[in-house]
Amino acid sequence: MKAINPIRMGGVEVLPLVEGGKGISITTGVSAGHWAASGGIGTLSAVNADSQDALGRPIEPAYHARTRQERHEELVAHAIEGGIAQAHIAHDLAQGNGRIHANFMWEMAGSEQIIAAVLEKARGLIHGLTCGAGMPYRLGEIAARFNVHYYPIISSARAFNALWRRAYHKAADLLGGVVYEDPWLAGGHNGLSHGEDPARPEDPFPRVHALRKLMRSFGLGDRPIIVAGNVWWLEEWEDWIDNADLGPIAFQFGTRPLLTRESPIGAAWKRKLLTLKWGDVFLNRFSPTGFYSSAVNNSFVRDLRDRSERQVPFLPEQDGEHQVAFQTSPRKQAVYLTADDRQRVEAWQRQGFTEALPTPDDTLIFVTPQKAAEIRADQSSCVGCLNECRFSTWSQHAANHNTGKKPDPRSYCIQKTLQAIAHKGDKEEIVEHNLMFSGHCGHRFSTDPFYSNGFIPTVGQLIDRILTGR
Repeated sequence: MKAINPIRMGGVEVLPLVEGGKGISITTGVSAGHWAASGGIGTLSAVNADSQDALGRPIEPAYHARTRQERHEELVAHAIEGGIAQAHIAHDLAQGNGRIHANFMWEMAGSEQIIAAVLEKARGLIHGLTCGAGMPYRLGEIAARFNVHYYPIISSARAFNALWRRAYHKAADLLGGVVYEDPWLAGGHNGLSHGEDPARPEDPFPRVHALRKLMRSFGLGDRPIIVAGNVWWLEEWEDWIDNADLGPIAFQFGTRPLLTRESPIGAAWKRKLLTLKWGDVFLNRFSPTGFYSSAVNNSFVRDLRDRSERQVPFLPEQDGEHQVAFQTSPRKQAVYLTADDRQRVEAWQRQGFTEALPTPDDTLIFVTPQKAAEIRADQSSCVGCLNECRFSTWSQHAANHNTGKKPDPRSYCIQKTLQAIAHKGDKEEIVEHNLMFSGHCGHRFSTDPFYSNGFIPTVGQLIDRILTGR
């Protein structure tokens, strides 16, 4: 394997090894601090980070307000307090080594307010900002206010071109690098565009080469490109290292740091990672953000897939083949289905899926009464965690905080499920029945000899292994 030499990033020499940011409460100050202490770039998540009590135990958020707007304000206050706490933890553990970055999600409600407050109250503790899940045009502006470097997460040269021309050229000196995140293979939310086929992954090399050519045209040839998504062994990327066409390259590890002793995820979650097989990570579009995302195909995801398969289109009036009346509830006017779809509905109802829920696309899905009650309760309990949520119809920016669309029961409450698995991931049933984000290389835990007999390394041991190879 080629020698891995330090790279200049954010004004200092660091190992070209970056911890990928994972919220909610998954990349914490502990994991980030230990990663930085080993000479790389540790990343704490500023997405609803946990604050701590006097004994250092995480404080799970609790919401007491009556309205969604008031609960949203509670969420923002909690996130600010938690982000500051995690920044102090990371700084203390790093002991001046490496770099500490904070990751936040542009489509998170209150994202600008939260990251600005964290940077203000934790000045000097955070050296860089990474941000994705959307087009974060104001990222450079925020970074300039606090004199920190910024690292936008993009999935194509086209996206970076739009960001640069509209905004980033105004804060060129603080652009520390660009994170290229593979839109097919990365974990969490993925940046697939409308013109890209989710079933046809593209070779990342030409895409990153195109990004480098664009960056050079902007005078950014010396800024690192941080490659993210499907990064496991660096010898698999030897053609990228010291490649004159690509320029300075660093590597981001999102999935592998989940399985370390410092990782805060629960024991059952860690055991599950050690059992994953190829194909267990599923690219789907169930997220309430509307983005594609990559997650483990457990009971939670299978339920979402099954819901969408129990779906039929309807019309409010008889037309064409839609001649068969169907009463969604005793109090509502009948809608019209085709004869074939009415037979399918009757079969689902015999299996216990008797509740019909409308979607924004003029279709009905069929679920059990218990699931219908859960969906409605989750929608009612919304805390306004996203800019816009297709599941609950929350909108941060609309005058009435509503998207004006029907709620989509094919999706889910992302805040509820991520908080559950983050804080109760030591229980098998929680891991099986909640959203478990993962990159598509997660199956390699079960085949990599490094993890034989259930071995879980420290962050330092993982970085040593990455640097020395197989």
